[in-house]
Amino acid sequence: MSDPIDTPDPWQALRRFTAARIALGRAGISQRTAAQLDFQLAHARARDAVHTPLDAAALQDAIEAAWPKAGPCFTLHSMAADRTTYLQRPDLGRRLAAPSRAALAAHQGRDYDLALVIADGLSSCAVARHAAPLLAALRARLAADSWSVAPPAIVLQGRVAIGDEVCELLGARLVVVLIGERPGLSAPDSMGLYITWAPRVGLTDERRNCISNVRPAGLRYDDAAARLHYLLTEARRRRLTGVALKDETQATPALAADAGRNFLL
Repeated sequence: MSDPIDTPDPWQALRRFTAARIALGRAGISQRTAAQLDFQLAHARARDAVHTPLDAAALQDAIEAAWPKAGPCFTLHSMAADRTTYLQRPDLGRRLAAPSRAALAAHQGRDYDLALVIADGLSSCAVARHAAPLLAALRARLAADSWSVAPPAIVLQGRVAIGDEVCELLGARLVVVLIGERPGLSAPDSMGLYITWAPRVGLTDERRNCISNVRPAGLRYDDAAARLHYLLTEARRRRLTGVALKDETQATPALAADAGRNFLL
């Protein structure tokens, strides 16, 4: 006989389609202990994602292996001196500290098509895990094109807009910012990609394109690289990004097949 206190949820079968917390069932009038413990673990992982420092040296090695011809990475820092300041003062995370600006000064006046900026953002584990594989997939797609790429820049305590200043100092026409997104309870390691044409300090977000949720359990590296390659190519051709540039890539065959099915039926 089944336990009359432990009541399963009739939507239990739908859990195989999503990582969201649905159909958890109940024990009497309360949540099951296993579900409650899983929630607490997910919350702890999300907090760790925000507060764990980025290992910049390890990330630099991974990026230089993934994109060896781009040259050695810069390791830079925003004006937010520590994590507490970064979380309380988003404006300081958007600008480079003076020593970092000085480190880029020798590259002013050079002519690059593309700058790559990797920022810890709100999830250092996201860029630690996914930045190098994504860049390797992108490099394979750009190989057939003629792109001059600036040395990659790793920015600690960085927000999205810090890529504008880095790119402006490097003298590049386009910037891609790879950044750890705000962690959720089912995805503490989601990485976002932000593409901006002609970046400069003070631009606002309607001038950017965004590709979100890059991770093996979300938007896979090859699919993200395909969308990024399309947006970069169109941005360079049309000399714009943001609300005027739409992602018109076709879904992969696997995604197209999934899109044709209603999982509720």
